[in-house]
Amino acid sequence: MKTLLINNLSKRYQPNLPLAIDDISIYAEEGEIVGLVGKNGAGKSTLIKSFTGIHPFDSGEIHVCGHDMSISPIDVKKEIGYVPDVANLFEKMTGLEYINFIANIFKVPLEKRQKNIDFLNGMIKLNEKINNQISTYSHGMKQKIAIIAALVHEPNLFVLDEPLTGLDPQTVSVVKRLMVDVKSKNKTVIFSSHNLDVVEKICDRVYIINNGKVVKEIDLNELRTGNKSLEEYFIQNVMD
Repeated sequence: MKTLLINNLSKRYQPNLPLAIDDISIYAEEGEIVGLVGKNGAGKSTLIKSFTGIHPFDSGEIHVCGHDMSISPIDVKKEIGYVPDVANLFEKMTGLEYINFIANIFKVPLEKRQKNIDFLNGMIKLNEKINNQISTYSHGMKQKIAIIAALVHEPNLFVLDEPLTGLDPQTVSVVKRLMVDVKSKNKTVIFSSHNLDVVEKICDRVYIINNGKVVKEIDLNELRTGNKSLEEYFIQNVMD
């Protein structure tokens, strides 16, 4: 089953500007990690913010777990856990208060949320710092809270937009393991990153985006058996 199905999606921010995303069609299956790569300004974040319901779009279709964004946007959002590149959290809350706030929005039962919080904190290792006020956190700690909050309701579609920026190697390793854990539960991950090495190692397929268009779809399981790297494909397909 396709967790995410996007057909002919286009968006323009202002009438006098070029299309930010131009007739994009992509999909992601259950139990799959799909990468989005491209230069800065290529349209990756606009695409993500469109199918997560943050930005409206001009034309096309978005379906998440069978729900049509144009008809049932709330049902779409219930299926998604989203981690942005910069976590904008409520600074006066503690980390745990923020996670519980998000769990309340998704109506996660207390027993289930506590189990999930304990598991995720055990992996991410905020430990007792989860009880500290968010205003005292470093960038990396804020990202960790954002990741726990995104996963506390066990979404069917886990979306990460440049989540590794500014993170230490140990935290990067944890984020990679969490993506694999989500995949192992037959759920879906969309992973946008400039780190081509991580994308190549962890993703099943990747879409290269340039100037608002999908210019290449690559099956990374096939690529890994050949002699060509993702970096080579990237350089070939993003040259203006």
